[in-house]
Parts: sequence; C-alpha cells; structure tokens
Amino acid sequence: MHVVVVGCGRVGSGLAGVLEGAGHTVAVIDKAQKAFRRLPESFSGRKVLGVGFDRDLLREAGIEEAGALAAVTSGDNSNIMVARTAREQFGIERVVARIYDPRRAEIYERLGIPTIATVQWTTDRVLRRILPGVAATEWTDPSAGVVLVERTVAASWAGRSLTDLDITGLARVAALSRLGVGRVPTPDLVTQEGDVVYMSVDALQIAELDAHLAGESAGSPSTGGHR
Repeated sequence: MHVVVVGCGRVGSGLAGVLEGAGHTVAVIDKAQKAFRRLPESFSGRKVLGVGFDRDLLREAGIEEAGALAAVTSGDNSNIMVARTAREQFGIERVVARIYDPRRAEIYERLGIPTIATVQWTTDRVLRRILPGVAATEWTDPSAGVVLVERTVAASWAGRSLTDLDITGLARVAALSRLGVGRVPTPDLVTQEGDVVYMSVDALQIAELDAHLAGESAGSPSTGGHR
C-alpha cells in the first residue's frame, strides 16, 4: 500500500520508517527541508517540500494511488485541512489526523475524521496510573455511540465465566489481559482476580455497566436479567 505522511517530526518520521520497513511505499510532506533529516538513512520514499493541504503537492506525493494518509504536523488546523482534503477531494478512506485540542478531536470524530488527540490520550493514561479507580475510555467510535472501556476484575468475579460480565445489548467483553498477556475471549474462559478486561459498551450506559460490575463485586446475586 502507498501511504502519504504529512509532517516529518518525531511522529511522522518514525511512522514513515515503520511503514516502509513493513513493505509499504511512503511519501513524506513537510514545509521544512531540514525536517527530512529525521528520516532513517535507509528511507527510500518520496520527500515533498511544502504544505500538506496543497493539492498539487499531494498529487506529487502520490495521493491518487495512496491507500491511506496520516496528518501529523504540529498544527491542528493544518492536520484537519490535510485530512479533509484527502477525504473529500481524493476519496481516501483511511485518513487520520493528529489533534492536540481534545475538544476539536471530538468534533472531527463525529464528522467522520478519525483523530489522535495526544493531550487527552496522555492525560487519560497518567490519571489511570495515579488514580486506579478513574473511569477512562480507550476508544470512541466516530458517532460517539460506542466506547471501549478498561476495567479491572474484582475478587468476587473470580471463577465466573467471562461472559457473565456481559450485558446483552449494552456491553460485551472484547478482550482480556492477564499478567500483561492479551487474550481473546473464549466460551470456557473464567475470570481471575486482577484480570483487566476491555469492554465495548453503549456510550450512554457506562454507568449501568459500572453498577453491574460493582453489584457483583459487592457479592449481590446475578439476576440473569442482563443475560
């Protein structure tokens, strides 16, 4: 696959190197010539000097045969302009924009432009390490209807089927991490204290999920109403 990377900072140059190492062809656009020095010495892709939302420069970078584009400059406005140009003018489906302002990231996600909000991503993970009980989300779909949340399994769930954590139509276990090793749920998998589960859940029902988990952890009997 051909990939266009706009922005040759630490993220863009590293991304370009990884993509090329994986066998993809890559073109990198940056407005500063010296930025290309960050690329690996072995990099053999195209280097295009200029702003990434210039359609002629995007064509020079091979946007018309590209399968994906990543806009990872240091400016939110530039990244969104690049992403929208790639999506709307060239029909590129796999587009992602790096956004520093999480409020903007939410808006653009709802418009169908996947974003990486670096500030919010970092904040969530710092809070999770210093405040283990904080509720954080790993992923939100563009319509903000479904989120992926991380939860630690309490002792009272130990020995129960992993599927008992599910709430039909509202929440489901997507993956489990045990002692740092990820696992895909299987029908015979039972929980252990300290397991970390990643659950897809209706964005409006996170509180119900947490109440469900808290009720079980408090030792309340399963009513079967969610199953």
